[in-house]
Amino acid sequence: MSLSSILGSALSGLQASQIGLRSASNNVANVNTPGYARTEANFTTRVIDGRGFGVSVTGVVRVADAFLQAASVRASAQFSAAEIIGQSLDRFQSQVGTFDDQGSIFSRLNQAFSSIASAAVEPSLSVSRLSVAADLQSFFEEGRRLNSELRVLRQEADSRIASTLNRVNELTAEIANLNREVQSLTSASADSTGAQNRQAELVDELAQYLDIRTTANGDGRVFVSTTDGVALVENGAAILRYPPSGSGAAGVDYARITIQSPGGSGQMDFNSHIRSGELAAFLDLRDNELPALMEEMAELVSTAADALNKEHNDATAYPPPTTLEGRNTGLLGTDSLGFTGATTIAVVDAGGAMVKQIDVDFDAGTLSVDGGAATAFGGTAIADFTAALNTALGADGSASFANGRMTVSATGTEGISTLQDTTTPADRGGRGFSHFFGLNDLVESTRPLFFQSGVSGTDAHGFTPGQTLDFRINAANGTVSQNISISVAGTSFNDLLTQLNDPVSGLGRYATFSINGAGELVQTPVAGFESFEPELVGDNTQRGTTTIAFSDLFGLGLSAQAGRTDLPQVAPRIRANSSLLAMAKLDLSGAPAVGDIVVASGDGRGGHALHSALTSQRAFSAAGGFAASSATLENFAARVAGDIGSRAARAERSAQSAESLKSSADQKRADVEGVSLDEELANMTIFQQSYNASARLLQTAKELTDTLLSII
Repeated sequence: MSLSSILGSALSGLQASQIGLRSASNNVANVNTPGYARTEANFTTRVIDGRGFGVSVTGVVRVADAFLQAASVRASAQFSAAEIIGQSLDRFQSQVGTFDDQGSIFSRLNQAFSSIASAAVEPSLSVSRLSVAADLQSFFEEGRRLNSELRVLRQEADSRIASTLNRVNELTAEIANLNREVQSLTSASADSTGAQNRQAELVDELAQYLDIRTTANGDGRVFVSTTDGVALVENGAAILRYPPSGSGAAGVDYARITIQSPGGSGQMDFNSHIRSGELAAFLDLRDNELPALMEEMAELVSTAADALNKEHNDATAYPPPTTLEGRNTGLLGTDSLGFTGATTIAVVDAGGAMVKQIDVDFDAGTLSVDGGAATAFGGTAIADFTAALNTALGADGSASFANGRMTVSATGTEGISTLQDTTTPADRGGRGFSHFFGLNDLVESTRPLFFQSGVSGTDAHGFTPGQTLDFRINAANGTVSQNISISVAGTSFNDLLTQLNDPVSGLGRYATFSINGAGELVQTPVAGFESFEPELVGDNTQRGTTTIAFSDLFGLGLSAQAGRTDLPQVAPRIRANSSLLAMAKLDLSGAPAVGDIVVASGDGRGGHALHSALTSQRAFSAAGGFAASSATLENFAARVAGDIGSRAARAERSAQSAESLKSSADQKRADVEGVSLDEELANMTIFQQSYNASARLLQTAKELTDTLLSII
């Protein structure tokens, strides 16, 4: 072997050992760095003219497994999504409490009915009546507080979508910049492992936010896309945009996330391409989980209010109130009266004696005063009936209907009481006369709490032509299939239904709409389009002078449905004067005559009926995760409590399962990529010895050279 080959081999050995030591020392330094993948130097024999001439370093590479990295990335996205949902639902459950927790909305409901039971036993005690009003108000205020918490959670989810997207944009931009750096280093045969490790850290963080997959290129660049193929990083970085609404209220029309592809100028919808990760969790919370809980809470609170009003409207205070002013029904005076059955409206003096009895027969379209001859209403409209009732009251009272409200008043110190006929009770939309108009409501609301409007298709719709209903058609995969705006035309509800059901200009391609016998709007999916959901996103309609919109009247859209939780309150007149709490009932047994006592002090029958609202079977509409059903108010409250708890428990189990999968995937990846101190220390010893040996060889070559030169 020539001296030059000895020198070449020794120098290459020194260089190779230095590179090996540098790689090992860097590995040891990063033993605790999260996501760091160890590096190793690759060596090959240097061959010149067929003879060995030392060692060549072919490069320093990261030790990584693309398949294990992909598994880890998927598991990270799934865990992040499950963890976010679990945290939010657990937070809400802690606010709600359990069914038996003192102070929970469910305990407040039970406490209110307990107070009603006590007041029914001693109806003349003002303290008992005050407790009823206070405890019921506490229940409704707790409902509003919980709904506010749901709005806060929803608004937070919306805000975090925006902040997360900003971070995603930062990550993709940095990955794209590192791609250029790695490509440059690789082309120069330089060590790019530092940049690649940083690149891997960014990819790991990106996987927390959305589901991604990576593709490694031969030049060291990494391309990133969603799992369904939408590019996030190629030759440049995509840009994601989203303007947060700043609100979590029911019915907010949230903007869509858009993406501008790398190097492109156009934008496309991105929502449907997010399948997992924190972004998917925030979208699911905002658009599905939290609205479902809003709907369930709204159904509980509004049905409780309606159940109480049903009994309170068929009862009376002692002495009866001078004026009964109804709720805003959204109806017009020209609307059909639409009642069947019979009811009694009585004028009663301050001592409970009958002053005037008006028996109304809606089937016959007549009313009679004090058992006299029946007189026809003179028409079938609400205004016709109101005029006939006003005439029948004469000098003892008055009746009017304006802006959707019916008002019946007595003269002087006299009062008004009503009672349903026991054989054929009055009925419109499943509610009695006083109940439907809300004449003696215990719980008041500015908008309808129920959507059995009692209207028929032939009734005039009462909306101004040109007012609009705006819909968005959501597909099952999260995309927006179509936006549809319907401009009100025609005169009747049937005309409006025709517009809604038009397959070209309306929603008829996806669903058909009809009005059932109770005046409820029924939506039926078209066969083959069951996965498409028409969503109301705008409504500027108003029915006459009532201020009630189409969506308010029929409960169309999340705002009308879920927004009901904020509406109910114990009537201010009753909170101010507990003697107006209807604890008695009008007594018409024995065909009483004028002057007979028909409302008595100490009568608790109305209170007992009010208490029965807790345990009476009622119809509950579909809400959140519940299908339409029949249940008692007590049982439905328990179902709501159970669903809130089970949602939180399911989310926790999903998070635990996802965490287990993530830990397993991360461990397998770490087994390949991670740094072993024992192994690295052993390598350092080997490289140190190799370095010493190469140095010794170099020293020997020097001595040989010196000897040779001395001979010359």
